[in-house]
Amino acid sequence: MLVLAQISDLHLDGTPRATERARRVLDHLRALPGPLDALLVTGDIADHGAESEYEEAAGLLGLHDPAAPFPVLTCPGNHDSRIPYRKALLREPAADGPVNRAHRVGGAAVLMCDSSIPGADEGALDEETYAWIEEELDALDGETPVLIAFHHPPLAVHHPLPDRYQLAQPRSFAALLGRRPEIVAVITGHAHTPAATTFAGRPLLVGPGVTWTLRLPWEGEGTADRDAPAGLAFHVLDDERRLTTHFRTV
Repeated sequence: MLVLAQISDLHLDGTPRATERARRVLDHLRALPGPLDALLVTGDIADHGAESEYEEAAGLLGLHDPAAPFPVLTCPGNHDSRIPYRKALLREPAADGPVNRAHRVGGAAVLMCDSSIPGADEGALDEETYAWIEEELDALDGETPVLIAFHHPPLAVHHPLPDRYQLAQPRSFAALLGRRPEIVAVITGHAHTPAATTFAGRPLLVGPGVTWTLRLPWEGEGTADRDAPAGLAFHVLDDERRLTTHFRTV
């Protein structure tokens, strides 16, 4: 059994509010009595894409701490900027191509994909990313369960704000899923609301936001509920390749 935590949309901007909310969630995860296999951070880590925001994020997430209690796996969102993301968060050489990373976690593979489009709020998986996904899957044995995570949901979540900026060309992604039965689920962020649905016959889990929660149209006026507690998700992948998700607030 694999237990993954997910947080999303920290929007660190140098303000005490953003820092405190992120720190509170991370302290909660580190204080859990049971072990986590990994933490997924599905984009919009920074609010303005500044190096200082990524430097703070690296410290809060413990990305380069050898004593960290669990590995932290990240991918960019539409507020992130690839060059400072690589330089200050990942401590890698600057480059402006998509930031895609593959990880082995327990008996599963987790592909953290870059659905950001530089300078835009919309999302897309470009040709380079699709080729990378295929190469990573080809390198596996076909029996290893695979989770794919990126920022933008590939379908509507029924709120006009995130639905304006969802993943472009979702049929291309659906075709990939149709060819690849080893992909057991898709995990995204971006919408600032916990949601569970299906896409192309696979579970699609949308993680809640840390910085604020989306107020749905039937919940009242105003888009951002800034008083709602920070959210997180726990994804449990069992030996039958079945994914169960639990949503929590802190």
